[in-house]
Amino acid sequence: MTTVDESTGAHAAETRGDSTAADEATAAAANPALVGVPTFVIGSIALGLYLVGFTGSASAAIGMVPILFMCTGVGQLIGCIWAIKTGSGPVAAIFGIFAGFWLSFAVLVVALGHNWFGDATATGAATGAQETFLLTWLIGIVILTLASLRLPSVFTALFLLVDIALLLVLLGTAAGSTALLFWGGIAVFAFTLVGVYLFFDAMSAAAGGGSLPMGPALIKS
Repeated sequence: MTTVDESTGAHAAETRGDSTAADEATAAAANPALVGVPTFVIGSIALGLYLVGFTGSASAAIGMVPILFMCTGVGQLIGCIWAIKTGSGPVAAIFGIFAGFWLSFAVLVVALGHNWFGDATATGAATGAQETFLLTWLIGIVILTLASLRLPSVFTALFLLVDIALLLVLLGTAAGSTALLFWGGIAVFAFTLVGVYLFFDAMSAAAGGGSLPMGPALIKS
């Protein structure tokens, strides 16, 4: 009788182990980062190229709109909804916040391209609109950075680089400094590389491979 009970218990434990492994594999394959992160990376590349002057004059910013809106903004929304469906609250929050950033950025670029804020050379309204946008989002992402201290440190590093990029672009816009805008573009490329690392991690796990190191949280739970 004892032998039967032990055998039954061992079989149940093995079944639970198999079920847990299957659940983990399913969760890895159904990762909203598979959509949210690469679309974030693509929009960041477009922004970085613009800031370092690769795409030409200031008027070339309007060329980013299709990427910012239809790729990155929509991609962040898909990632957010996907994360909500899987019960991943922090991931949904991150993608939701960046959906707001990229979509509002696309609207800002269109508005500036059509002089919705007036003639910048005459009133300075356009520059003021950019400064308001950048300062507001700088504060917002700083808050996100502080809130991420209990997450793996790679996320905190990503948000910190976004903070630095926003600060440099804000200072460059206020001072009319192309040098500061250039370094802002370098910071954009830096956080883009972190995004690429996160995408490789998500793709590796979804394809049955191992996860990449994410680093310890700066604040332990």
